[in-house]
Amino acid sequence: MKKFQRYITILLLISIAVVFTACGASETTAEDENVIKLGVTASETEVWDHIEEELAKEDITLEIVSFSDYTRPNIALADGEIDVNSFQHYAFFDNFKEEHSLDLTAIGETVIAPIGLYSSKIEDVSQLKEGDEITIPNDETNSGRALILLQSAGLIKLDEKAGNLPTTKDITENKLNLKITEIDAGTTARTLDDVAAAVINSGFAVDAGFIPTKDSILLEPVNEDSKPYINIIAVRSEDKDNELYKKIVELYQTDEVEEIVNELYKGSQVTAW
Repeated sequence: MKKFQRYITILLLISIAVVFTACGASETTAEDENVIKLGVTASETEVWDHIEEELAKEDITLEIVSFSDYTRPNIALADGEIDVNSFQHYAFFDNFKEEHSLDLTAIGETVIAPIGLYSSKIEDVSQLKEGDEITIPNDETNSGRALILLQSAGLIKLDEKAGNLPTTKDITENKLNLKITEIDAGTTARTLDDVAAAVINSGFAVDAGFIPTKDSILLEPVNEDSKPYINIIAVRSEDKDNELYKKIVELYQTDEVEEIVNELYKGSQVTAW
């Protein structure tokens, strides 16, 4: 009888331990569900600080994960390391997910960030000389975008058949024999002391201390042809209807964020919604 009572007591203790463990697991899961990991590359500190504060009012934690290049954020999203990312435009996104067979979806639009040509040696594109070197991003979409920008200034001509994604092989005319060097987008700003000019994405330009509308010697126009370059908020396709992630889009597409963007970028970024 005593052995039987001890046996019953042990069973009861085990049952209680299981219940408490399950409760603890449920609480942890509930907490995890209210944490959103957002992947970014450029700073946009004020914008995300504002959204973080707004989400906190609803007991939702926004955790910012910064990446130093354009490759990792989409891979990390697909692998589940982050829940959402916001750093890229449609052209880059569509091309990248096709090349890497990623099942990702855009759930909202943010801004258009014009790409620009910068220099520490000249103040106008007319000052470029024979054989000068220009660095541009090496990823397919931003490389093409940079080449189109150089064409808009009359520095080169591109094959019309190349469309929105020309490569250096599509250059049909280069009167100054400019040396166009492709490097990682995140490092173009660092080359300014060594080259005549560099094409820098807006986010990286701001990170380097530039105001694109003021400091660039050539800035991409924003018009009806800009659709491919609208920046987006992306998730895994299975999460495209997730109300928590949609909340980020709702909070981004507000008058308050538009004011922050206008103040922060001085017109160098234009809200797209």
